[in-house]
Amino acid sequence: MKNLLIIGARGFGREVYINALKSKGFGTEFTIAGFLDDYKNALDGISGYPPIISSVERYEPAEDDVFICALGDVNAKKKYGDLIKKKGGNFFSLIHKSNEIPPSSTIGKGCIIMSNVSISSNVEIGDFVSIMNQSIIGHDSYIGSGSHVGPLTFLGGASRIEKNVQLYVRSTILPEITIGENSVVGAGSVVLKDVRDHTTVFGNPAKTIENRKP
Repeated sequence: MKNLLIIGARGFGREVYINALKSKGFGTEFTIAGFLDDYKNALDGISGYPPIISSVERYEPAEDDVFICALGDVNAKKKYGDLIKKKGGNFFSLIHKSNEIPPSSTIGKGCIIMSNVSISSNVEIGDFVSIMNQSIIGHDSYIGSGSHVGPLTFLGGASRIEKNVQLYVRSTILPEITIGENSVVGAGSVVLKDVRDHTTVFGNPAKTIENRKP
């Protein structure tokens, strides 16, 4: 039996804990040990959750530990995920029982797939990807490592999301559209054309509101 440690005990971390209780393998392959967070008082006044064991910086992985990174910001997720990996920690993917993954689709390590996500055929999902509730991932889509897909997001068939992309709630990406790496799609946006790397878009139709330097 593996011991799951959830990196992040704030709002998203608590959501991931609830998701973990109803995920594939809970109680048979893993149990939940607690949280890692540098803010030791993050759960003060909040009941019903396991303890904050340590900060990521101070924690030394044990043999039976597995980790999941419950941080919604893609940059923070990479930072703290890398810290644990450098210490030899192992990540696994947390997939809610409501989701059926087609045999033709693949999911990397360290992913979080929340409830009622529809993943179609021949989808490729990289490492450390978070996909929030009720999102729809069309056939032949690609989601690069580190990306975060907000709730109720739609990815059309053969769309391509490069690494470390942040898609906020109700983003709509039309078929065969590419979102460049380290880019951001604002809440409720409808993306009709390709988005370059390091770019923030917003609106319906989505328009560039910021170009950020790499």
